[in-house]
Amino acid sequence: MKYFLGIDQGTTGTTSIIFDEKWNICGKGYFEHKQYYPQPGWVEHNPEEIWDKTKESVAEALNHAKINAKELAAIGLDNQGETCMIWDKKTGKPVYNAIVWQDRRTSKQADELKDEYGDLIMQKTGLTIDAYFSALKIKWILENVPGTKEKAEKGDLLVGTLDTWLLWKMTGKKVYITDSSTASRTMLFNIHTNKWDDEILNFIGIPASILPEIKTSSEIYGYTDQCFLDARVPIAGSVVDQAAALFGQACFDKGTVKTTYGTGCFMLMNTGEKPVYSNNGLLTTAVWSLDGKITYALDGGVYIGGAAVQWLRDGIGIINNASETEALAKSVPDTSGVYFVPAFSGLAAPYWDQYARGTMVGITGGTNKAHIVRATLEAIAYQVAENLEVMEKDSGIKIETMRVDGGAVANSFLMQFQADILGIPVDVPVITETTALGAAYLAALGVGELDSVDSIKNVWKLNKRYMPQTNKNQRKTMMEQWKKAVARSRNWIDKE
Repeated sequence: MKYFLGIDQGTTGTTSIIFDEKWNICGKGYFEHKQYYPQPGWVEHNPEEIWDKTKESVAEALNHAKINAKELAAIGLDNQGETCMIWDKKTGKPVYNAIVWQDRRTSKQADELKDEYGDLIMQKTGLTIDAYFSALKIKWILENVPGTKEKAEKGDLLVGTLDTWLLWKMTGKKVYITDSSTASRTMLFNIHTNKWDDEILNFIGIPASILPEIKTSSEIYGYTDQCFLDARVPIAGSVVDQAAALFGQACFDKGTVKTTYGTGCFMLMNTGEKPVYSNNGLLTTAVWSLDGKITYALDGGVYIGGAAVQWLRDGIGIINNASETEALAKSVPDTSGVYFVPAFSGLAAPYWDQYARGTMVGITGGTNKAHIVRATLEAIAYQVAENLEVMEKDSGIKIETMRVDGGAVANSFLMQFQADILGIPVDVPVITETTALGAAYLAALGVGELDSVDSIKNVWKLNKRYMPQTNKNQRKTMMEQWKKAVARSRNWIDKE
């Protein structure tokens, strides 16, 4: 029996899953890491802690599977995307914490850059200029951590998203790479040339010499070092998390769509081997590169999905755990007019409003915690629905079904409401950990254990289909009310 390890390095923790050659889950490990909020709007991770938690999650997965590392045929890794860091090449120590994709400290610089270079960056990278992406985070570290700019110019520093950091650590400092899909989340990568863009690097002020080499998403990059595993295992797949989920959902045909419900919500539509641009706030992104060819997608990203439920638990304490939300939401017939826009870090697609903030409207004396919980779950679905609306308009493709994954798909209220507000079926697969699965698939392709993507299509299995139970007029009324609530949340923070 051959085994494949998929490592999903996410925003709140690292999940490691071991699959057998029939793609059944044999073992799983998960460890959370701490979120740091040094100032309002700032979000950081400790890269050393993430490395430790990654090792712990892999060890736990191996233990649960009752196998040893020597039995692994290949390892694939996916990462949280735009989160980035800089570390010292000689000591291996980070010069500063990793700055997380949710971080808003560079919002003002993003606005200034947008005025002059917005169209150019959109055409070259497929991205709108925003604090979300890695470029301005890297620039901030170089300009604000003493000595880093000088060290960078001497070539003593390494820059990377968390895939680059983990691959460097896992291989005993031998591999310094990223792949096209993760590079496309930096705002420094030209999606047409498959290279770092010198013009963008120059006007942002990042030396090309400190950036990693760009590889395909499926090839043998190197082998595990003794500091990571007591076996020499090929690492043969690396991809950004949402692309991994699209791959794990077997969305290989043009027009196929998946949405992942995690800390945020991320909808991707495969648009094939030509980039499709949006006129309505979606991003154009590379999702994987195989055999020298890039596959592209339209990307509708929502900053706050599951994080809103986490806030109900940790922020205001009206629930003890996320699993309570389903029963609470079902305990009331509706939200009693309450709408909650969880714009804690601004609004991403399709608005790209860095200055929006969380808003709850429609509260009366009769509002109780069940209404607030239900409004929170509905908010997740409304945000996804807005992006699907735009995706159909920009692509010219009618979306017939949506495949879903991530932790929140266990919530039957949310999934049913999602189908209701979309007006199309929502399909939950048997394996909902599709990010780790996609990474493992890419690793298996990289070592030749899978022949092609077509062989993966037959592996995908449906667990449950949610059919819409509302009519067109009901959906229209609900969406209009939601959009009124969103309008009240926008441009809340004054621009400096």
